Amino acid sequence: MGSDPEADLLARCRRGDAAAWDELFDLHYAAAGRFIFQLGHDFTREDAEEIAQEAFLSVIKHLDSFHGQSRFQTWLFRIAANKARDYREHRRAAKRGSGQNPVSLQAEDPETGLAIDPPGTAPGPDDVLINAEQAAFVQRAVEQIEEPCREIIQLRYFGDLSYEEISHALKLNPKTVSSRLSKCLDRLEGVVRQLFARGNSPAFPSN
Repeated sequence: MGSDPEADLLARCRRGDAAAWDELFDLHYAAAGRFIFQLGHDFTREDAEEIAQEAFLSVIKHLDSFHGQSRFQTWLFRIAANKARDYREHRRAAKRGSGQNPVSLQAEDPETGLAIDPPGTAPGPDDVLINAEQAAFVQRAVEQIEEPCREIIQLRYFGDLSYEEISHALKLNPKTVSSRLSKCLDRLEGVVRQLFARGNSPAFPSN
């Protein structure tokens, strides 16, 4: 049987091979950035990069705890989701400054030469506002459901992982993933309805 390239790369990282770490970073940095960007509608490029860097630092510290039960990227996304949640909580606790100009997400980092490369859409100003408000609304609803449901919804719809990848990440069989996701979406719908009832719905364009 042929060797597993991902397993071989991770083994080299564990042996302290600097080139292997660079290769791992190059392979997964952009995908992690896109995932983080989708988790936070209001994240700037600096926010996403800071969270991605924190996620990779955690990978460096804890790689020995990864035993290949899922794809490395699935594990990385779970770490990134936790880091994004922590970052959002810290930012909420701190007073935000005014007048901060968001930096283009397409710009390259002067140190790494890498770009987050978010989805390449270009909506108009009104659509940007509407989409941001709707994204914030959905994120607010997701944050109000319990952790198991929040995790599976984030992995499926924010991380764009397949049922099989989620089953490996959460150590569940695919049928259980499908059933649990369905129940969690029902719970999310209930939270959404409550938010609507309280008048916390996002703005929508008028006809």
